[in-house]
Parts: sequence; structure tokens; C-alpha cells
Amino acid sequence: MLKPLLLILVCLTLLGLSARLLYRGLRQPGTQRVLDRLSQGQPERVVQKTSWTALERAFLRAGLGRPTERIGQWLTLWGLMALIGLVAGGWIGLLLASLLPPLLLRVFVQWRYQRRLKRMIEQLPPLLDHTVRSLKSGRTLADAVLGAIDAAEDPLKNALGRVQRNVQLGISLPDATSDFAELYDKDELRLFALGLKVNHRYGGNASELLENLIKMIREREQAARQLSAMTGETRVTAVVLAALPVALAGYFLISNPKYLLAMWNDGSGQTMLVAALGFQVFGCLALWRMLRSL
Repeated sequence: MLKPLLLILVCLTLLGLSARLLYRGLRQPGTQRVLDRLSQGQPERVVQKTSWTALERAFLRAGLGRPTERIGQWLTLWGLMALIGLVAGGWIGLLLASLLPPLLLRVFVQWRYQRRLKRMIEQLPPLLDHTVRSLKSGRTLADAVLGAIDAAEDPLKNALGRVQRNVQLGISLPDATSDFAELYDKDELRLFALGLKVNHRYGGNASELLENLIKMIREREQAARQLSAMTGETRVTAVVLAALPVALAGYFLISNPKYLLAMWNDGSGQTMLVAALGFQVFGCLALWRMLRSL
């Protein structure tokens, strides 16, 4: 009974991946599809691309460097863990050892990225204030921004090093800042890049624009803290609901291990345990999505 359930799980996973690819294909602009058809058979310029673009992007945003430098070691370790899981727990052990490491890695990278981004947004108003003071002392906007980056603290200084390198390579400051904002995907950073681009193209009082941006960022931060305080009870309830089944299963394993082992040795018991695990994972994901919307 367990093998058909695993086969169904694999089929559902492949079905979800195919639906996602179909959705991405439908979202592709019609113009791009026409250009792709017209370019078939034509000589194309060789472009150096990597298959790990999304993975490198996630690691760079989390401040963990480039993962492709040690990708062979990580894949070897993952394969050994899957082999150990197969030897120790059979197909269930293989499934857990194959799925848990990527899932835990994704959760860790996302947590590291959110924590780093929150700290960067907290450091952005002092950087903008330093820029405003430099502008009022007579420096140009580009010099003021680059000087504020040198005076900033990590992790914002380390992240904005990307902007400094691009400017040194000849890219304009608004374009370099826009690239930085798109990498970290945050509204405050996009507004900062948009302000620099508007000032670069149309001119105006840059110091007043940056002062208004500082005020807006601080107001948004205050509103976010108030929302976090108001939804604290909801978040605690969600954590309790997610942790309670796991805690009960751990209690049964400690107090009466024969109970769960008897269920595991029975065919219908295995089905119930696998279904319970699936419902637990689905419930945790649903609660996580609801918490993200708060």
C-alpha cells in the first residue's frame, strides 16, 4: 500500500511542475514568442549562461556568496544522505533524505535573506541622511551616495558594494541602483532607485526628495511594528497549531513507542501515518502562507 502512495506523490509532484511550466509559458509575451520563431535557424551570439541563476540569486541575497563554487561537494553529501536514508529506513528513509535537505536549505536561505533585508532597511535612513548632509555641503549626488555607502555598516555596506563596483565599471548610478533594487526585491530600495533615476533625468532638489524618502521609510517601519503587535496573538496561535501535532507524536514515541510502531507495522496504519504527515505538511504550508500575508 505504501508504494502506490509514493508513486501517487511523485505523479502529483510532476503534475504540479508541468502546470507551473505551462503557466510560465502562457505568461510569456506574444511578441517574444514571435521573435523566437523568427530567430530559429539564424546564427545567435553565444551568451554565457548558468543553470544555477536562481540559486545564485537566492544565495547572494542572503549574503552567502556563490553556491556554484562548492556545488559538487553539496551534491555528493546529498547523495550520501539519500543512500544512508535508503539503507536505514528503506523507501521512506530515501524519500525523507531526498526531500528534507533541499527544503531545510530553502527555509534557511529565505530566513537569512529576510533577516538581512530587514537590517538593511533599518540602515537605509541613516545612509540617506548622510547623503542629504553631503549634498547640502556641496557634493554631487553620485559622490554623496558613494560616500554614504563607504560610511555605512554591514550588511548594507556589503550589499551596496555591488553598486560601487558597477559605477566603477562605467554604469550610471541610477542604473546600478535599479539593478541593486531588483536583486533584493524591496519597495523601499525601488523607491530609492526611482528617485535617483528621476533626479538624473529631470533634475530637481535631490536633498528634499531623499528627506521625503527617509520620512516615508520610517513611517512604514512604524506601521509594520504596529501591525506586528496587533497580529501577535494570531501568529502565536498559528505556531501552536503547527507544533501541537509534532509535540503529541513525540510524546507518544517517548511514553508508549509500541503504539506508533504497531501502526507502522500494519498496512492501514502506515497509510494513516503517511496521510497524517501529508496533512501536517499541508497545514504548516497553509499557515505559513497566511502568516506571510499579515
